[in-house]
Amino acid sequence: MNRREFVATTAASALVAAASPALARQDAPMSPTPPVAKRIPVVIEQLGRTRTDDYQWMKDDNWQAVLRDPTLIKADVKEHLEAENAYREAMLASTMPLQTQMFEEMKGRIKEDDSSVPAPDGPWEYFTEFRTGDQHPRYMRVERQGTWIENGQPVTKNFIVAPTPQLLLDCNVLAEGKAYSEVSAVEHSPDHTLFAYAEDAQGSEVHRIYVKDLASGEVLPDVIQSATGNFTFSPDSQWIFWTNRDDNGRPDKIFRRPARGGDITLVYEEADDGMFMGVERTSDDAFIVISIQNQETSEARYIPGNRPEDAPQVLAEREVAVRYDADHWLDRWVIRTNADEAIDFKIVQTPTGTPGRAGWTDLVPHTPGRFIEGVALVKEFIARQERADANTKIVIRDREGDEHEIAVDEPAYALSLGGASEFETTTMRYGYNSPSTPTSTYDYDLLTRERTLRKVQEVPSGHDPADYVVERLNAPAEDGQMVPVTVLRRRTTPVDGSAPLLLYGYGSYGIPMSASFSTGRLSLVDRGWIYAIAHIRGGSDKGWGWFLEGRKFKKKNTFTDFTAAADHLIARNYARAGNIVAQGGSAGGLLMGAVTNMRPELWAGVIGQVPFVDVINTMSDTSLPLTPPEWPEWGNPIEDVEAYDYIASYSPYDNIEAKAYPAILATGGLSDPRVTYWEPEKWVAKLRPATTSGKPVLLKINMEAGHGGASGRFDYLKEVAHDYAFAVWAIEKGWEAA
Repeated sequence: MNRREFVATTAASALVAAASPALARQDAPMSPTPPVAKRIPVVIEQLGRTRTDDYQWMKDDNWQAVLRDPTLIKADVKEHLEAENAYREAMLASTMPLQTQMFEEMKGRIKEDDSSVPAPDGPWEYFTEFRTGDQHPRYMRVERQGTWIENGQPVTKNFIVAPTPQLLLDCNVLAEGKAYSEVSAVEHSPDHTLFAYAEDAQGSEVHRIYVKDLASGEVLPDVIQSATGNFTFSPDSQWIFWTNRDDNGRPDKIFRRPARGGDITLVYEEADDGMFMGVERTSDDAFIVISIQNQETSEARYIPGNRPEDAPQVLAEREVAVRYDADHWLDRWVIRTNADEAIDFKIVQTPTGTPGRAGWTDLVPHTPGRFIEGVALVKEFIARQERADANTKIVIRDREGDEHEIAVDEPAYALSLGGASEFETTTMRYGYNSPSTPTSTYDYDLLTRERTLRKVQEVPSGHDPADYVVERLNAPAEDGQMVPVTVLRRRTTPVDGSAPLLLYGYGSYGIPMSASFSTGRLSLVDRGWIYAIAHIRGGSDKGWGWFLEGRKFKKKNTFTDFTAAADHLIARNYARAGNIVAQGGSAGGLLMGAVTNMRPELWAGVIGQVPFVDVINTMSDTSLPLTPPEWPEWGNPIEDVEAYDYIASYSPYDNIEAKAYPAILATGGLSDPRVTYWEPEKWVAKLRPATTSGKPVLLKINMEAGHGGASGRFDYLKEVAHDYAFAVWAIEKGWEAA
């Protein structure tokens, strides 16, 4: 249910700890000639306002069909995109050795023959693995050893010879012969006889769901078409429920059919095309829950797990600006909600038979500034993940109400609650990392409070956290708020303004930017760069109120927070103006477009990945997948004059003017349903003739992928290396010798 969320990690060459040497320059008689997009002015009148769009022709009128079959793209659009790709490749030709070197470094930091910590569930343990050279995972299971609980009774099984793992799905085989293949979701049936998976075969997020019989190894012939990728089995394993994706790319219906194939039944149809939907089982398998929500309002409907053919019943009627999500804990519903002005959410409980709001009583009261991000349940315990001041902690509570917390004493880090894959257990899993520290995975005994280290992320090429410094700064915003900034640098990198700096930001939908570990960004940091994350408003880094202060008619706080972070880094000698590269993707690409218009002098380069930059046009086009669902986030410029004027005042595409823009790299995917390909295409077409700096404006459109870029783990690293090489090139003014 992510919106325009940008989803965001090797035999390596020796890493350079000091600032990188200048890129090799090759004498060339002349620079490549950039494409010139034709202008076909279209005058748009709306709410008494008029705007002219010279590049509306880039949007394919048949875009729905293009998402499902990119070969149907209009000939003139395809020709222009190919010309843009060729121009960018020519301009960045001198960076190819650096791209190759960075890719090999990133690849060298990945353990190629790797596997996840097995997740126990009854008689099996499920895990994923990669073999050397694999681009995609293999889903596996192995018979479980030891003692576990089934139906309230202990079961013990021990083997003299370790059992042989069973292959459930090899995604490398599934991807053979395809330019793109991504398995977005997998699930085994509760009785462990079936295995289902959802594949997106072109990046458009239109999925097919396959069901495999694990006894015979046969993939059953009745394939589910046109799904979002969300599905679940009924607790008795006899039915499969899934979310349909309509022709406009929106979730509109929940369907059910026999798990092994058969007639399809409509379970629920949502009348409001501004709502997202999903279906899942509760932790105790007592119910199947349909979740319905947009950015500010939600509703849940439930079906008894032992009567999966029943019609869904409303848990609590939807109320505008009230959000809730529900799970079930044996004799009660446990609900995370912002009801009763609990801005940072609270947890309530209510008896199973009276789920409506009238029966809600506080289990964990609201505390301002402590945002409750999520809840995980097992039979005797409830765990919650909280976020405050851009860090996280995990709190454990038993059924009697006793609490204790798992916390870390570091300036910037990320704890992630993994929960448990079975209900009758006293063990939960969590992960810990920081910008300098690879991920450690722990099993935590909820009774004894002992933790067991199950895995430490390996960096085969070598990594010593002591070589790095992680710091947390607080940048003063225009209105006096303090914006957290996480900084990662090598210990040997000077803080005197000489180091190049990459500043990353997002700031939308309440999605926080965790202070987590990434092997990819080390290819910049080990070259003497400083990497910084701005935890700006629009995300929930400092609580849900931090999000509310960066949405709709307060959206500009997101942009000014980001420039305030840059100004503070400059004031503290971490950077200097004109020696910073800004990066953000999707809704973070909107941020990139806005701060490029507002403060172009700050940046040497700007990387807008799948950037949402044509805001007024997109939010006025009701045919697009995310437009009605996102009016609560941005405003409705079709019906609301105030929303139109506010969006128009910051929409990056609509506020381009003649000025000295930095070097720009915009990226996109032809099959992207979230930020359609024509947004970065139009942005580049309008920026290039407007800039007075002489610096290049480049476009990269992946003709075989969507919002998340390439699907293979190594192919994706090539894209990261490409973008980071652009950053180095922009700092070192490589275009002067292109």
